[in-house]
Amino acid sequence: MSEAQKFSCNCGALCGEVSAEGVKGGTRVVCYCPDCRANELYHGQPDPAPDPVDLFQLSPDSITITQGAGHLQAIRLGPRGPLRWYASCCGTPFANTLAKPGLPFAGMRSDLFEDKDALGKIRAKAFIPAPGKQSRTKGGGVMAWGIISRMITGRLSSRWKETPFFDTDSGKPVSEPEVLGKEQRSKLYF
Repeated sequence: MSEAQKFSCNCGALCGEVSAEGVKGGTRVVCYCPDCRANELYHGQPDPAPDPVDLFQLSPDSITITQGAGHLQAIRLGPRGPLRWYASCCGTPFANTLAKPGLPFAGMRSDLFEDKDALGKIRAKAFIPAPGKQSRTKGGGVMAWGIISRMITGRLSSRWKETPFFDTDSGKPVSEPEVLGKEQRSKLYF
């Protein structure tokens, strides 16, 4: 049986937990995409390449921030990309969400958790580089089914309104995201 799992940023000022239901219904994935790498570099984290970024995809309603919610800030790597949340206290990348709360999705960094092994085994590998070819994904069906089923459940149950990332009355993020300009982005992709 799954148990609730505690998480925190690197300095411990932003912390909370994911419910047992969130852990049980989540999907652990790793992502090799240049955007996940760029996000890590932007926040001064060690370059993950050639390794991927380890993420735990779950429904936002299962995330409870118990301390430091005021440190939650967001960036966008471009004007249309997902919101990439981080802890402003220490720059720790926190989670990715879509730009609107009505499509409930969060991909939290597995490294935030006290026991990331309790999140389960890695079920999908996204954007695996293939020299001279287009990147590929292993376990994409499992990953997509998890995202879609959690979104449908969140919409039908109205749990999509229970999110630490958005004010659902206005539909706006709890923090106005900074959109990185082309010059800022160009320093992150190489």
